[in-house]
Amino acid sequence: MIVAQNLVRRYGSTIAVDDVSFGIAQGEVVGLLGHNGSGKTTIMKMLTGFLEPTAGQITLNGLDIGEQTRSAQACIGYLPENCPVWPDMHVADYLDYQACLHGLGPSERDRAVVRAIQRTGLKDRATQMIRTLSRGYRQRLGVAQAILHERQIVILDEPTNGLDPTQILEMRSLIKDLAKHSTILISTHILQEVQAVCERVLILRAGRLVLDSRIEDLGQNQRLLIVVGADGKSVLGGIPGVERITQRATNDALVHYVVDVSRDCASDIAQAIHSAGLKLHLLQPERQTLESVFAAANEPQPEPKS
Repeated sequence: MIVAQNLVRRYGSTIAVDDVSFGIAQGEVVGLLGHNGSGKTTIMKMLTGFLEPTAGQITLNGLDIGEQTRSAQACIGYLPENCPVWPDMHVADYLDYQACLHGLGPSERDRAVVRAIQRTGLKDRATQMIRTLSRGYRQRLGVAQAILHERQIVILDEPTNGLDPTQILEMRSLIKDLAKHSTILISTHILQEVQAVCERVLILRAGRLVLDSRIEDLGQNQRLLIVVGADGKSVLGGIPGVERITQRATNDALVHYVVDVSRDCASDIAQAIHSAGLKLHLLQPERQTLESVFAAANEPQPEPKS
């Protein structure tokens, strides 16, 4: 449904998106996760045809963004960051106008507007002027215009921005309902939102894609937490199965490591440290969560073992 290949976007000498590639299959709910400034919104704008990539290719539902932009955009429901709305229109009139822009006929528009209002909890605000809405209700209105024409692909940039806790729970429920019929890509910097509604996560750091994983697979990576009484990097680096060594901290003469391994080599590590005359204070598996993976993805790249 969504295929991005080697996307690059430059602003002068600044590289906002750097060689990013991914694919999203029909029916998937995928979270695009990263700190502010990591390139999430830039990617969203390129996927929806509002911003031209400096390099790379995008196809939506088999349609090429660039050569078939209008046809590709017709497959999308899109909530942009800080969704622009017309403040002097009423909520229902604005949605009716949006439905008209999306090409819905008169008989379809009424049904689409009513359904979008109901699904986003705007029933009590339907006749209200948009300029009188709170930020949270304006965000709901932005989501309503993104889903009223019920497209195969829904792209939401920070959909819970400005919502209170109750509204966030309602938005999660709506996204799960949309996922029954649509492919969904959600941009956010909030870990809980990805964990609550997504089945897969793409993590960006400084414009580069540093992780593409299913949520359920995050805990299956093999990593060990090791605390040694002195510098043991050279010892660890010589053990078969040790792929990468990251030094996390040094305190009270103890050195903390996170070690990526390709096999079960904990006993070999313990024996090697003992043979080197070093004291082993801790050796245990690291249970990875989305939080720990996100933190690791946004650390400086670890040095290879030596």
